[in-house]
Amino acid sequence: MESSLKNMVLVLFTITLLSSAAVGGVYLITKEPIAQAKEAAVNNALKQVLPEFEATTKQTIEVNALPIVAHTATVADKAVGYAIESISKNGFGGAVRLMVGFDTEGNIVNINVLEQKETPGLGTKMADEGNALHTSLVGKNAGKVNLTVKKDGGDIDALTAATISSRAYAEAVAVAYEAFKVACGWQSAAGDVATGASKQEQKGGQNE
Repeated sequence: MESSLKNMVLVLFTITLLSSAAVGGVYLITKEPIAQAKEAAVNNALKQVLPEFEATTKQTIEVNALPIVAHTATVADKAVGYAIESISKNGFGGAVRLMVGFDTEGNIVNINVLEQKETPGLGTKMADEGNALHTSLVGKNAGKVNLTVKKDGGDIDALTAATISSRAYAEAVAVAYEAFKVACGWQSAAGDVATGASKQEQKGGQNE
């Protein structure tokens, strides 16, 4: 009996060890391709949200206790625009990551969705060309726009039946603008951004 128990324990230990080794092997194999794919996505997004540029440099700026990467685009060593890898953790399905491009005056050149896990057909529309969120912001000066959805008293049109997703998108743009102000030298440090959800709670309402 004792021998059988030892054999069972040994077999289970061996299976666990082999499974862990297999998972580790898969991670090592896929780690570099995943990193390369993410880098390619970022580089492609930079081209989509910035004016024509020759080179970029980057720095990390803290906003809402999160490390936000700001890219400064230059031509002949002169800044022509800024692209901010921004994030909100308050999407309906998790984090929403955006690349927000600004010119040197704070006008929003373009916005590219880097990552989202929102509800198909609802929140996922934030990545569609010409969606309400995008058209409410592109071409506008971020300093002259209330960067919250209209349901919360702001200037941004929300996606139909996707208020939480829309709030996350708006929050990520507001975070990007705070980082932009530091990157371009307007401020020495970024301020915190209140989320759409927290503003709604202050009014005693629900998320949706």
